[in-house]
Amino acid sequence: MTLPDNWNELTSEARLEFRLDAWQNAPIEFASPQVAQAYRDRVQLYRDVIALKKPATVPIAPWIGLLPFRYYGHTAKQAYYDYEILKDDWYRFHEETMPDGIGLTLGIVPGKLFEILDYHLYDWPGHGTPDDTSYQYNEKEWMKADEYTALIQDPGSYWQRTYLPRVFGALEPFAQLSPWTDLVEIPFTAPFFAGFAAPPVKEMLKKLAEAGDAAMEWLQASMAADGRIMATLGIPQTAGGSSKAPYDILGDTMRGTRGLMLDKFRQPDNVKTAMERLVPLAVDWAVRSNNVTGNPIVFIPIHKGADGFMSDADFRELYWPTFKAVLLGLIEQGLVPWVFVEGSYNERLEVIADEEIPAGRMVWMFDATDMERAKAIVGSRQCIGGNVPAALFAMGTPEEMDAYVKDLLGKTAKNGGFILSSGIVLDEADPTVYRAFIDAGRRYGAEI
Repeated sequence: MTLPDNWNELTSEARLEFRLDAWQNAPIEFASPQVAQAYRDRVQLYRDVIALKKPATVPIAPWIGLLPFRYYGHTAKQAYYDYEILKDDWYRFHEETMPDGIGLTLGIVPGKLFEILDYHLYDWPGHGTPDDTSYQYNEKEWMKADEYTALIQDPGSYWQRTYLPRVFGALEPFAQLSPWTDLVEIPFTAPFFAGFAAPPVKEMLKKLAEAGDAAMEWLQASMAADGRIMATLGIPQTAGGSSKAPYDILGDTMRGTRGLMLDKFRQPDNVKTAMERLVPLAVDWAVRSNNVTGNPIVFIPIHKGADGFMSDADFRELYWPTFKAVLLGLIEQGLVPWVFVEGSYNERLEVIADEEIPAGRMVWMFDATDMERAKAIVGSRQCIGGNVPAALFAMGTPEEMDAYVKDLLGKTAKNGGFILSSGIVLDEADPTVYRAFIDAGRRYGAEI
């Protein structure tokens, strides 16, 4: 997507309208005028609910992971390694169920790439976990407690020369190289590049080239799957980019849960300064990807701020200020944060209904939160969604699903500003119950 020349002069509202228009009028070669209209109508549903207006019908946008492959008798390992299966099952699932948004395609990760890079941060099917399970994070302190200063001073150098060599076996030689900021004048150029003559570095560069090919193979398959769904079914991608809360960047895959909880007491100033340093990086991460896709929705999964992970006081002091800064930064760029609230946020609703965040500019998708309270407290300012439980999808009956969706929409969707979705990313569901979810959403969502 090409931004207009006067982009820096536009208000955030004008930037949002530009991005929404670009999404709704994407240059897709649709199979027919009817499909093109269906696509535009679905994007309009999102535009309406984000703006807290009543849509033509409640949009149905479940987040799905391995569900399509299990639907058709394939394993997680096949989905992660066989891209023909990825493309075929992904398309068939959307064709048969017809939601209003494409599921989380990025969640179907490339096993080949991880093998090439010797990825330590996760296990995945056939590489540490059984063939029909999802990937699994390996919790440990990948960033050490005494490395905050290095991270704060130069995040890029820290990632390249310290963090990445730990989490990717193939990238260990990065630790031997000087930071790129050494390249400032001609006398220092040759000494910098001499490091690339080392055999381990040369081998790493070969691995990087192989990784690039593997990543492109996966990306082309994923884009082909989503492209076909958009062009022939008129279903838009639900998100065009992603980001994270600064506290979660530190706590999820760097310091780990235990490490960051200890740091909160032992070095609180470093934790706060590091999170502040990560704010512009989190904003830029999303802006770059969303500018490429032309879709203004930013998918943000949040973890460590849930009820039970920290006190309300710590949430207000530690988690929320930098996360709010990220949200405001994205909104300023005309983007729409779509916050995937994993776990319960019943104790956080008053905080996240922050009046400093412009109304009608983002989406809160809840998991195990009281939706009636969420609607009353947060839904008066921002679009909300969720929260159909994974257990109901997997172990409920069609009748129970129908009743749940009817009750949920009655509590949350009467005045607009609501998206019907699963509480978590779905890897498992009874096919008949999943269809009952779609059918109930169509029936009751049109009646609201």
